[in-house]
Amino acid sequence: MTEKKDHNGKKASAWQIFQEYAQAIILAVALALVVRSFGLQAFQIPSGSMIPTFLEGDRVLVTKFAYGIRNPWNNKVWIEIGRPERWDVVVFIYPEDPDKDFVKRVVGLPGETVALVNGELFINGVRTEDPHARYDPRANPAGRTFPPTKVRPGQYFMMGDNRDHSSDSRYWGQVDSSLLRGKAWRLYWSWDSDDPGKSFTERFRGSRIGQKIE
Repeated sequence: MTEKKDHNGKKASAWQIFQEYAQAIILAVALALVVRSFGLQAFQIPSGSMIPTFLEGDRVLVTKFAYGIRNPWNNKVWIEIGRPERWDVVVFIYPEDPDKDFVKRVVGLPGETVALVNGELFINGVRTEDPHARYDPRANPAGRTFPPTKVRPGQYFMMGDNRDHSSDSRYWGQVDSSLLRGKAWRLYWSWDSDDPGKSFTERFRGSRIGQKIE
């Protein structure tokens, strides 16, 4: 093994070696924090509220800079880059519990009036094609009708794709832009957690990995 030497060609002391490794570790940690705070972050999908876009056990990478560069401690926007558009799949802080993150699809934008009539979506009184919605014919249809509601400035109306099995803006209200985490980008892992008796190959959903979220 080659001895480690300093810039003068002398044998490096234990303290010098420690300093070099410590600097490398600190730099690596700092870089990871920067990437996590301003670049990409991984999130796990805990429920079936976004089926078929997400399955339980999916893990998704989220682009945190899609809607601005934010303070990693309080989520306030430092530099605004973009704003959510209709049908974006967004990760955000759950308005009723700041310790939880939710993932839903943007349906209503600030200033618009959103309504549902027997599962049909209306934006500003006009029936709008809702290509991502999925309804369960066996489920209670109570949430399929929602009275016209105006989306307040700086807020968004979110719904899960699996409409009959989603806790969303129909039940707990709109999502303020200050709560946005980022835009879902790609799946990087998918694992069937429903049946632990299955083999690895049965539980590993490899065909979903790398799928772009649309």
